[in-house]
Amino acid sequence: MKVYRINDGNTLSLALFDEVNNSKALLDLMQAGTLEPEVAFLNASLVPDVFPLLAAAHKTLVAKSRDSLTTRTLHSELVYNYSGSKHITESLKRCGISDSTTYILAARFNASVDEMKAVAELVNGKEINLEELEGRSNQAQILKHYKISAQELGISSLADAITCRIASRDAL
Repeated sequence: MKVYRINDGNTLSLALFDEVNNSKALLDLMQAGTLEPEVAFLNASLVPDVFPLLAAAHKTLVAKSRDSLTTRTLHSELVYNYSGSKHITESLKRCGISDSTTYILAARFNASVDEMKAVAELVNGKEINLEELEGRSNQAQILKHYKISAQELGISSLADAITCRIASRDAL
């Protein structure tokens, strides 16, 4: 687990899990609105680096401060903002977890140590180091999802290309 400072004293705690075998149960809890503690579960294969997720987290906190969340919860808003898409359902399906996801990134705003322990207990999998994100990301799937060209990658990193899409989505 690692904690990142976002803005105005807010934090984002991240934990990366592999070999997860209860993603269907986690998805059911999220959809029922009974997930305790509330947490964002992302398909970690679509996250090549923490930086784009931090950009999405900042955007989420700005929306919350303006009382303009697009989704029902702060943590679903994080997944929505990370996706780069304007379609809520598509965003949550694509960047969130599915019934068969085995590689999951858990994110919680302003989490206490006990809350992150509770998140770790929710997930039936092995917690691994966050530094493994880059080497294990599915670059082909990311390129397709975010429509990133080889030409763009020639002048920018994959993480930077995703971050630009997250930051500019509402302006386009």
